[in-house]
Amino acid sequence: MRRLTTLVSAAALILSLGGMVHANGSFPDPTGAVLLTITDPDAGEKIALDRAGLESLPRRSFETTTIWTEGVKTFEGVPLSAILNRMGISEGKVRLTAVNDYSVEIPVEEVLQNDPLIADLVDGQEMSLRDKGPLWLVYPYDSDTRYQNETFFARSIWQLNRLEAHK
Repeated sequence: MRRLTTLVSAAALILSLGGMVHANGSFPDPTGAVLLTITDPDAGEKIALDRAGLESLPRRSFETTTIWTEGVKTFEGVPLSAILNRMGISEGKVRLTAVNDYSVEIPVEEVLQNDPLIADLVDGQEMSLRDKGPLWLVYPYDSDTRYQNETFFARSIWQLNRLEAHK
């Protein structure tokens, strides 16, 4: 009886934490629509994140203008570095790919220095596919002129749905 009580308590704890955790212990299994698939071929790992999975990660927001929108916008989401840190990735490159297969590669060192945001909210609203969502990699363009060039604009991938780490 004591063993059954322990098992029931453990199951209740898992459910209260929002579901099962991946083998790496760092991301909850998705229960909703998958927004981002993360692959680390070197570790043989593939992770799917839904909105709840993204919301379980550290979040940040900033205000900035962009060359694609009008006026100052508030972007909120997960720093790309938070995902890389959670996966233990500190070197190599990451390839970010959009729904339409547009992709960019960014050295991990530059991600950690510049810390772009995988935004899932703009002005507090979820983004539709039509409006560059549901995920958009953005930089705080107004905070530093170094973000105001073609390199960073090209890396500002919208309709982001895949991330792959390469060493």
